[in-house]
Amino acid sequence: MALIAIASDKGAPGVTTAALALAAVWPRPVLLAECDPAGGDLVYRFPAAGGGHLDPRRGVLSLAVVARRGMQPRQVWEHTQKLHGGLDVLAGVTNAEQGAGLSLLWGPIGKILAALPQADVIADCGRLGADGPLYDLLAEATTVVLVTKVHVADVIRLRDRAAAFAAAAASRGRRGFGVGVVVVANHKKLRAALGEVQQVLSQVNAPATVLGGIAHDIKGADLLAGEWGGNLDRTLLIKTAREVAQHLLVGLPPIASPAAPRPPAMNPEPVPSSAVPSSAVPPSAVPPSAVPLSAVPLSAVPLSAVPPSAVPPSAVPSGAFSRVLGTRSARHAQGPASPAPPGPGQASWMPDPAADQEPAGPSMGSSRPGGG
Repeated sequence: MALIAIASDKGAPGVTTAALALAAVWPRPVLLAECDPAGGDLVYRFPAAGGGHLDPRRGVLSLAVVARRGMQPRQVWEHTQKLHGGLDVLAGVTNAEQGAGLSLLWGPIGKILAALPQADVIADCGRLGADGPLYDLLAEATTVVLVTKVHVADVIRLRDRAAAFAAAAASRGRRGFGVGVVVVANHKKLRAALGEVQQVLSQVNAPATVLGGIAHDIKGADLLAGEWGGNLDRTLLIKTAREVAQHLLVGLPPIASPAAPRPPAMNPEPVPSSAVPSSAVPPSAVPPSAVPLSAVPLSAVPLSAVPPSAVPPSAVPSGAFSRVLGTRSARHAQGPASPAPPGPGQASWMPDPAADQEPAGPSMGSSRPGGG
């Protein structure tokens, strides 16, 4: 069991798409958790199992309500839902106000997710800012991965963010905690992009190591979201995500043998969107001393240190992407569903899957658009 936190420093390099793709091809039992304090969008972008809608009140918000009173890691399953295709997800808060109300609980939530039995957790943590409550969750992670594009400004910001995060982790008892880097770039220039980013990080001895790259594949992202039928497994997005997953698996602890069957999904009492306002969480609700942080350092794994045989291709089932939506989404398989209430600024319950893709810009050493 391990907690893999996926985040970015700025912009929209595709953190949600990367986290979803990694969860889709992950060769071990996995839970995708939305831990972005600014608000997640799984409930608007993807149908639930059976073609219905994900419940925005069931997930991180309902988990936080219970976590204030203390809970066991196995109870996390009572707050999860399934996407069409079978992927287990922990839906995030739907707006920044709800996220701010959980400021004292991100650390305990991270601790619970890191100890989840029978499965790894891939957490979509969105964009990082200055040291704050979300860093309490990141400090509990087995591995923190920063996603970046190959543009010069993006890499420099990532370099600085990696250093700032290492200092924040050290202040929380995680000495020598570096980060892994995943580069999103044009697949034809992906290998060169990885070398360029690693070179920039090495010049200043940044506490970050390039783990691999994910192809900037808009069509693959659309297929992942079920925009149309097609062979998702053949897309560059999935092929490159599988390679990154293999690198991330190196050195992770084994999945514990289940001592008891996973509890069935429950339907907790509906939690109103205002259930956890910032004023509703008193400072004494989660005293800092009640959440000891692990001091296990993260071992950075350079590409050259990962033997090809470390994770045989057969360990990653070719049909693993069916955890998400299979080859066609529920909207195509069962017809249009009744629209759910749109989120803030959303025109429909399922926005454009490529919305978190930035327009291509100049890469390092190139003045042509999309040179990354």
